[in-house]
Order: sequence, then structure tokens, then C-alpha cells
Amino acid sequence: MRHGKKVNHLGRTDSHRKAMLANMATSLILHKRITTTLAKAKALRTYVEPLITKSKNDTTHSRRTVFAYLKDKDAVSILFREISEKVANRPGGYTRIIKMENRLGDNAEMAFIELVDYNEIYGKKAAAAEKKATRRRGGAKKAATAVETEAPAEVKPEVEGEEKVDGE
Repeated sequence: MRHGKKVNHLGRTDSHRKAMLANMATSLILHKRITTTLAKAKALRTYVEPLITKSKNDTTHSRRTVFAYLKDKDAVSILFREISEKVANRPGGYTRIIKMENRLGDNAEMAFIELVDYNEIYGKKAAAAEKKATRRRGGAKKAATAVETEAPAEVKPEVEGEEKVDGE
């Protein structure tokens, strides 16, 4: 039974798990996307999202708190300088997990974990470009009237006095 089991221990001791998650969070902040197993990605999400939320408030106390978790100056500065600006108006959900094929060696479930605001494929710009007009019930009538109004403009008016001759 899993009564009260909230943390996936990932088969590691507490110190090993904390060090591994700190390294993975640093890599995620520096590279914006990493590939790992699905279980580690889910554990990393619960580890890194509170840190990103804390980075929205740029104070000395929050920087020191985040540094205690990440243990990397460069990652902390990137988190507070770049990432916090992009996620300033987002109320959570800073990461996305995308499942991949299983790993060949041991058939482990693999996944991408990425920062949502740094992906151009799923970004707001791509969604706006792909937006299509919705189809409504009276669409055939509107299309027929549009063709009728355009057709007379495309036909060349014949000039009086000129006759078309097929042989010439």
C-alpha cells in the first residue's frame, strides 16, 4: 500500500536523490530541455516548479533559497534574469513533459522535460499562425456569392468592332 507516499524515491538515498535533482534542475535551466526517464522527469517537475515560482520575486532571500537547492551560480542568475521574465504572468505549469519511445537497453519509459515558454513549436506564435477559420452552416452560400462577385471582374470585356477569328 502507498499510504501517504508523496515522494518517488527513485531507488536512491536521500542525499543522492537531492544531488541528482539539483543537477537535473540546473541542466534544465541552462539548456531549457533535457531527456530523461519518465519517473525522473515527474520528480524533477515537482522539484523545479517551486524554484521558478520563487524566482518571480527577485530578492536576496529568494536568491539564497534557490541557490540552496540548485548550488550553481550561473543557473541561479539565468533563472532570475531570463526565465523569471518569461514566466512573470504565468500562474504555474512552467514545465512540459513529452513522452518518447522506450529506451533500447532496458525498455525504460523516456521523456523530454522542457520549459514551456522556450518551445517555439508549441508557442503562442505558432498557435496564432495555425488558427483556422471555423466552418459554419451557411458556408456554401457565402462561397457561391463570393465566386459570382469575382467572376465578372476577371472576364475581359470585348471591344466593339473586333471579331475573333479562329485561324489567325
